[in-house]
Amino acid sequence: MIDHLICDCDGVLVDSEIIADRVMLETLSAAFPGLDFEPVVKTAFGQQTSRFLEGIEKSFDITLPADFFNTIEHNVELELAASLSPINGVRDALQRVTLPAAVVSNSRMARVNASVRRAGLQQIFGERIFSAEQVARPKPYPDVYLFAAKALGVEPSRCVVVEDSVAGLNAARAAGMKTIAFVGASHIPDGYADALRKMGMTRIMKHMDELPALVEAGVRGEFGDVQS
Repeated sequence: MIDHLICDCDGVLVDSEIIADRVMLETLSAAFPGLDFEPVVKTAFGQQTSRFLEGIEKSFDITLPADFFNTIEHNVELELAASLSPINGVRDALQRVTLPAAVVSNSRMARVNASVRRAGLQQIFGERIFSAEQVARPKPYPDVYLFAAKALGVEPSRCVVVEDSVAGLNAARAAGMKTIAFVGASHIPDGYADALRKMGMTRIMKHMDELPALVEAGVRGEFGDVQS
């Protein structure tokens, strides 16, 4: 049985990943014009920015400027403020879900709160918003999901999580939660749903209007022991 819904933010509630990736590529390319960052930036979604940048330094054997993280965050915030939009149909879908809902994100708390506000979802989530800033390890570790479950007073096994990234899906599964993969955001590459199926994930949705029926199936106990 399922009695709580948890949603990732970027790529699930708001179509922000494509904006963040574009800003990341532009900022990296401006700092190191001789390097091609595009292929690796396409793999960034679901990762915490600070850890992704650590990987960039190792992969390209470069040292980023001391303030580079803050520069990225500032540039992304400007673009999100100018052009962020909610995932198509997400507000209506969440309003049709009968369970209490929370947000769990790898992004900074300030960004998550701003994204929820810009998407018009404050009344749905209230104070039930959690960030990897609150734990020692971000997704793909389960820490932030376990933290959220404890704060919400709900058993992890009675939660269903909507995630777009493999890192997020793995984090929720490691926390003992059921998952639904959302593959309808702008940044999702072709063939991604097929790749998820090959990983054993069966609950995959392309459109948010599929969410209420999937959640209700979990409420009725139809997920069984299948996590994904």
